[in-house]
Amino acid sequence: MARIEESQFGATPFQRLLGHNKEIMIMWSRLGNELEKEGKLTAHLKEQVRRTLAQSSGCAYCKAKGKPEPNLYDEKISIAVGFAEVFIKQKGDVPDAIFKVIKEYMSDGEISELCAFITFATASQYFGAIMKLEAQATDI
Repeated sequence: MARIEESQFGATPFQRLLGHNKEIMIMWSRLGNELEKEGKLTAHLKEQVRRTLAQSSGCAYCKAKGKPEPNLYDEKISIAVGFAEVFIKQKGDVPDAIFKVIKEYMSDGEISELCAFITFATASQYFGAIMKLEAQATDI
């Protein structure tokens, strides 16, 4: 059970926890929707990164949405997931050498989008972990 009661606002348990502050929930969801869609990076790549981050976030709800699927990785997804793993292990202090490697595979625009996605997804997952948001039967 989550640490606070869900509000009446929001379509998902996550949104209903944020829904106590309706404008924050609306803007958070809007940004999440924008970051998740196809951009300079594919939605599939970003989902594999999200799944990777979820495994160490402490959010049961986030983990229940699926584990990484390495069998579906291409070279760019492998690089992005590896970058996310370094981000997790280094607690955000990604070495310059890692940026040198990622620049061989991604444009500055793609790197910017990836970093924005990673930090937003991490913040969302930490919110779920802090609130002890649990997986629903439909999430499994």
